[in-house]
Amino acid sequence: MTPTRKPHHPMIETLFPHGPWHYLAGGLLIGSAIGALYLLAGLVGGLSTFFSSTLSWASRLSSLQQAKLIESRGWRLAYAAGLVLGGAVFALTLGDFGASTRVPPWLLLVGGVLIGFGARLGDGCTAGHGICGLAALRWPSLIAVVTFLTTAIVVAQLAAHFGVIS
Repeated sequence: MTPTRKPHHPMIETLFPHGPWHYLAGGLLIGSAIGALYLLAGLVGGLSTFFSSTLSWASRLSSLQQAKLIESRGWRLAYAAGLVLGGAVFALTLGDFGASTRVPPWLLLVGGVLIGFGARLGDGCTAGHGICGLAALRWPSLIAVVTFLTTAIVVAQLAAHFGVIS
């Protein structure tokens, strides 16, 4: 009897060249961490407020001296440090799964600044709206996520069209 072959799925192989399982594991870990933060401490784990709360130490602008920012500085700093340390531990122990980019560092920096500006303009980031807000069934978060995704798709298509990315 000859062994049966698994069906060939070129779309999955194209989207997930190293397999989908580590993406699933990452999503489950992120969801579990966000859920635990909310259930155990009553805190919403978005990241865009981290920058404002951190800036509240250095700036005297009244918009950065709100009680909600000042009171959340400690846990937000620990939260962000945990994300960085978690990524470092992952890279040191499990490797990078061949992840790399051909995008120049200056373009990554510009993209980061634009994303930070957009997160503040949208009153939240993909973590806050996409994970926490959708889990709480908040309509404004659904609108924000649809806007994020639509904008990302349009920008990616334009960038590919103009040769910025391949």
